Parts: sequence; C-alpha cells; structure tokens
Amino acid sequence: MDALAVGIDDGYAVTKVALATGQLLAIPSCGRIGGAHVTAVNGSESGITEYASEGQRIAVGVPDGDPTSFDEYPFSSLNRAIVQHALLAAGLSGRSLHAVSGLPVARFYHANGQRRDEVIARKIASLRISVETLDGRPTASIACHDVIPEALAAWYDHVIVEDEAGVHLDEDAVKAPLAIVDIGGRTTDFVVVSDEKIWHDSSGSITCGLLDLRAQIANAISAAYDLDALSDAGVDQALAHGTVRLFGECRDVTALVRDARQQLTLRIEQETRRRLGLGAELERVLFVGGGSVVLADSIRDWFPNQTIAPHPAFANARGMLKYLRYVGTEST
Repeated sequence: MDALAVGIDDGYAVTKVALATGQLLAIPSCGRIGGAHVTAVNGSESGITEYASEGQRIAVGVPDGDPTSFDEYPFSSLNRAIVQHALLAAGLSGRSLHAVSGLPVARFYHANGQRRDEVIARKIASLRISVETLDGRPTASIACHDVIPEALAAWYDHVIVEDEAGVHLDEDAVKAPLAIVDIGGRTTDFVVVSDEKIWHDSSGSITCGLLDLRAQIANAISAAYDLDALSDAGVDQALAHGTVRLFGECRDVTALVRDARQQLTLRIEQETRRRLGLGAELERVLFVGGGSVVLADSIRDWFPNQTIAPHPAFANARGMLKYLRYVGTEST
C-alpha cells in the first residue's frame, strides 16, 4: 500500500493533522507518563488510550496531562504517543504514512540562517520510533518523515494553491514580501519571506505562547480563591466563558482572564514590532496559529496590512501537507 501523505503540526498545546482528503483534526497535546488511573462507568467511553514507546507507558487523553513545555518534548515518547493518538483519531490505524512535521524557527535555523542539522535529524528519527497501543489496535506507521520550520509551513499554505489544475504556486504571492506571525502553544514564531528567500534578521522565535496564558490564568485564579491548583478543564472554562465553577458555585473571573490576555498580548506585540517595525514594505502580515484565534480581538489592529489566515490553527498542518505534495523532499 502506498504511503499516505499527512501534515502533522505536533504543537506543545494542540496537535493538528491535515489529510489530502481535506480532513482536518485537532486534539489537545495532553498525555501522562504511566497509567491513566481513570475508569469509565455506566457504559461511557473514557477517551483515553494507553501507548508504549521505548519502554515507557503513556496515557493520552487524560484530563490533566504532564507538562509539554520542555525543550526535549519534540523528541520524546510523550510526543510520539500524542501524535499517534491524533493519527488514530483521524482514522489512520494500520496505514503507512509519509509525514511532514515541524520545529520552531529558532530550533530549525541558527540566527545566521544555518540549518540545525543535528536537531532536525533527531526530530525526523523520533516520530519513526515504534509506538504501540496497549489495547491491541494497529498503529499508524510513519514510513517517511520530513521536517520544516513551523511558520514557514504557513507560508507554503499561503503560496501553494490546490485546484482543478493540480497543485501549483501562486506566482504573485511567492514574489510579494510576506511576514508570518505564528502564535502557538509554547512559542511565537516569525518568518519574513520575499521572492522565496527567508530574511533571518527579522525571523526567529520567542518562548511565549498560549501555554503561558493558561498558566497565568491558572495561577491567578488559584491565588484569588486559595487553591492548590486549577485543572485544565477549569482553565478552558475560564477562557471560554470568563467563569469557573468552584466549591459548587459559578465564579466570575473575567478580570483575571483579561489581565492575563493583556500581559501575553503586550509581550508578543513588543517582539513583533521589534522584528517587523511598521511593516510598511511588507505586502502582508499574516497571523496564524491557535493564538491568533484566542487573541483575535487583541491583535486585529497592529498593522494596516495584516490579516488572520483562514482557520489559522491549521495553517501549519495544511502547509506541511502542501509542501509534501508540491515540493517533496527538496531541501528547505
């Protein structure tokens, strides 16, 4: 059976998968080393699957997982199990895959533009290490694996067009100077591309993203209500509704969430201005990543020539798939 093309944006907060059928799927990057310690009752499904890789047991889909915001996460058994969980959720059990995933820009390139070949090779090898389900289901097999810079993947999504004529470049979009601002889970990435050239003085990464926002919200609510900790579900509720249910009552935490948003937004805006200035000579500043959804109201007026990509959380995964379908395994 031929290997199926798939784009895998295995982010620190959310893992996204893009398939050539147009299917897009996202799951929280949430897993725990060890067993799940959860039992479903009354005929319900737990949604948790346990995996094994390199002698480690990993439970994925647990309510509160181990932190993913550490440097070795892209090369870890935790990462592999979460990716496998997403692939199985996409219906790829037993399939052979040709996958493209990514690394933050600063982990793919040195500041002078030189590739970090050792880091890239580690990421390529990691996803090809065996992962097994403990319930006996066949896993997806990654037969081939390419790695590209994450924000550059969104550039591929922007300039590669798929239509009835096939897969081709939008020549006008390729030549135009474009900045990508990718607000992710652990990092915010910047890439400036003009005429198929990356301008490294304006490109790079900062360790700042939605996981910082979640941690700040959790800490603020815990301090305000004298809690030891707040669950991921509690943070989700606070972000979505400005409320959290504590001690059997609904608490208004709108102000705490607003303050946390403002702190994150200010930090990202300062770095964006440092790298892009006014953006006057750019054709467009394109915002992508899950943070562009969560912070949409806060980032909407930074540049007169800015836009948020369609379904921005999936821009990298779509671009990875398009890269594979158009560029193949040529050097980045």
